[in-house]
Amino acid sequence: MSNDVLRFEDEYLARYYSKKPLNITRGYMQYVWDSRDNKYLDMHTGFGVAFLGHSNPKVVNAIREQLDKILTVPLTFYNETRAEFIREFMKVVPSGFGKVFLQNSGTEAVEVALKVARRVSKKTEFLAFLNSFHGRTMGSLSVTGNEKYRKAFEPMPYRVRFAPFNAVDQVDKLVTEDLAAVIVEPVQGEGGVNPARPEFLKALRQVTRERNVLLIFDEVQTGFGRTGRVWAFENYGVEPDIFTAGKSIAGGLPIGVAVIRREFGDVFEPGEHGSTFAGNPITMAAAKAGVEVLISEDVPGKARLMGERFMRILEDEIGKLKPVLRVKGLGLMLGVELKKRADAYVDELISLGLLTSVAGGTTVRLLPPYCITDDDLSLAVTALSKALAE
Repeated sequence: MSNDVLRFEDEYLARYYSKKPLNITRGYMQYVWDSRDNKYLDMHTGFGVAFLGHSNPKVVNAIREQLDKILTVPLTFYNETRAEFIREFMKVVPSGFGKVFLQNSGTEAVEVALKVARRVSKKTEFLAFLNSFHGRTMGSLSVTGNEKYRKAFEPMPYRVRFAPFNAVDQVDKLVTEDLAAVIVEPVQGEGGVNPARPEFLKALRQVTRERNVLLIFDEVQTGFGRTGRVWAFENYGVEPDIFTAGKSIAGGLPIGVAVIRREFGDVFEPGEHGSTFAGNPITMAAAKAGVEVLISEDVPGKARLMGERFMRILEDEIGKLKPVLRVKGLGLMLGVELKKRADAYVDELISLGLLTSVAGGTTVRLLPPYCITDDDLSLAVTALSKALAE
């Protein structure tokens, strides 16, 4: 595509992202190509969306088959493709959970979780954590702990208290009986790839249960195999009352899911919640194929194995470099935290054939697809070594 055509994006598309000078035209599994046919190893993956790989053949085939059937069916009517997705999805949901809300994005899934918490608890206040990120719609933004996302839009519609993440000794004081829910990411993604301490999540679960407060885990980025288990909370042996998911489930198509405990039943009356596009048959076909890939290819197991290997290599070869503060993460959700801002390094990595993103300002975030190989790890480490050495 010529620069003359691309200029229309600059001229007319509202800008709320910092653009990179890269025109990506195609992708396959862990790789993408630009308009000049340069190849890149993708550890950006659309902020984690392409965890199952770009244009995963099983997902693409499922979409093609659905295209000849029907493109839209609202939740007002039954649809076999949607039902088949739900049947497959429930195979990877712990048995204590019994109702699924289909949405179009992660922030919508969080919005539903907050509405459910208010409806079930009949209380209105929430506890969230500093440095957290839960989305940019107004409800999700209310519980997002990074002030830079909220400041321009305050006052927020929800009453929210913010607490330090991983502060185990403060949980008893912070979780009070007047809360509707506590919402937390098992691994803070946008905040810098910060894993929760096991004792922190366990303390949250114990105290919320004692005080009749709901516990929400935001698994939009961590969920669906990325951390080495289907759901990140399974690494901790702690189950929430509600969890959200999204990003990689439909192989690249927009989706959000909120899952609630079985005993809650049907929380809303007809009309109290809705979504025009939720449960779209094309997305449902892709998501069903996504679940089938997750199970048949043991995606969580591969993420755990490659994540551990990647972490060891990064610690051995990158952790000792001068700009590096530490390497952190879980499974294939990894970060290289620097002593300075990471933006310039992320830009340099593009020229070295590696796509990454910035998290928390100072962390190079690595969100590769499950299908990466040892050769890919070598390429990534070589690129990181060169960029960070410079």
